[in-house]
Amino acid sequence: MAPNIGQLTERPTEIHSGQIRVRGLVRRFGDRAVLEGIDLDIAPGEFVALLGRSGSGKSTLLRALAGLDHDVTGSGSATVPEKRAVVFQDSRLLPWARVLDNVTLGLSGADAAERGRAVLSEVGLAGRERSWPNALSGGEQQRAALARSLVREPELLLADEPFGALDALTRIRMHRLLRELCARHRPAVLLVTHDVDEAITLADRVLVLDGGTIAVNREIDLPVPRSHRDPRFIDHRDALLAALGVTEDDSENSNG
Repeated sequence: MAPNIGQLTERPTEIHSGQIRVRGLVRRFGDRAVLEGIDLDIAPGEFVALLGRSGSGKSTLLRALAGLDHDVTGSGSATVPEKRAVVFQDSRLLPWARVLDNVTLGLSGADAAERGRAVLSEVGLAGRERSWPNALSGGEQQRAALARSLVREPELLLADEPFGALDALTRIRMHRLLRELCARHRPAVLLVTHDVDEAITLADRVLVLDGGTIAVNREIDLPVPRSHRDPRFIDHRDALLAALGVTEDDSENSNG
C-alpha cells in the first residue's frame, strides 16, 4: 500500500487514478519556506524531469508527492495516484534478503514470485533471483530497485537521482533501460536530477525549481534516442543551464 499523504496538506489530499495535480503547495522547515506555492500537473504516462540548485527543494517536492515528509508543515493540495513507487540514489535493497525477495517485498498473491521474475527479466537480471544484493554491481542493484518499483505497476514513479552514484557508462545504459521500461509500463514519472543532459535525454518536459517556485517549464520536443550533438539538444542545454545560473565560463571550467 502506498503511503497516505493526507498529513502533508491543510486541505485534504485527494488520491485518484492516474492524476498528478498540485496546487499552492508550501513546505516550510521552521521559518524557512523551501517550496512557495508550487503548481504542477503531470499527465498520465508523461516523463517530467526536475532540475534545481542544491537546496532548491527538488527532493522535498518529490517526498511530498511520495508521502514521506510527515515532519514538514505546509499547505496546499495534491492529487496523486494511489499506486506510487519511489527509486532513490541508493538501491535500498535489504542485504539479508535475496534479490527476488527484495523485489516482491510486500506483494501478496500466488503470482507474486512469477511477477517478480518477469520484471527482473525486463531489467536484465534473469537468473539472479537467488543472488544476495552484495553480489550485484552498483548498476545491477539499481536495476533491482527499478524492478521492485515496477513490479507493482505504479501509475506514478518518483525517482530521486537514481543514477547519481553510477559511472558514466553505466548511467548511459540505465538511461536507455529506463526509457524502455517507461515506454512499456507507462507510469507518469517525476525524475529529480542535477544533470541537465540526463534531464534532456530522458524527459518529455523539464522543470527548473528556483526560489521555491517552478521558474522554467520547457517541453523537450526531440525524437528518441536523443543525440547530445543535435543542435536542438544543445539549445535546450544552454537554456536550462542559463536558468540554473551556469555561465559559459562555468561550463568550460567544469570540463577543463
